[in-house]
Amino acid sequence: MMKLKKAKIWVLPLVILLFFSFSSAHKFYVSVTNISYSEDDKAFQITSRVFIDDLDKLLKERYGVEAKLATPKESKIADEYIEKYFRTKFVVEFDGEIVPYNFLGKRYDTDVVICYLEIPDVDLTEIKTMSVQNEVLTDLFDEQKNVVHIKWKGNKKSFVLIRENNKGMLNL
Repeated sequence: MMKLKKAKIWVLPLVILLFFSFSSAHKFYVSVTNISYSEDDKAFQITSRVFIDDLDKLLKERYGVEAKLATPKESKIADEYIEKYFRTKFVVEFDGEIVPYNFLGKRYDTDVVICYLEIPDVDLTEIKTMSVQNEVLTDLFDEQKNVVHIKWKGNKKSFVLIRENNKGMLNL
């Protein structure tokens, strides 16, 4: 009787292990970018949330940088390469003209890196259209989706951008 109880104790975890080994765990590849117009600052304030491990992998593959993000051994040049990557993959245009933005920095929240960007000195009365091109991580992950939320003067618009459709446009 004692051997049967011990066998049950070992069989259950084994069955669970086998079940999970045959079911494929799917990882989501998604970033979320919030763009909000601040009346007080006359600026678009941008936060972009990207999974740390995905960005770490990208920096290694794209630039050969062992960033080791969110660890005590994080590379001193990690911020420089994150900014460099964002400048090539995240573009904002007003009325068809590329708008420069400031990369303010980053911070970590659990398994996500939050990057802070800002477009200063924006006079919304002079702008008719705004477009956002977000190709962050689409060059590394086919399944990558980049969700972009834009808020301005009580209005909201959201886009889900993918490799094949990486640009969203709106009228202001």
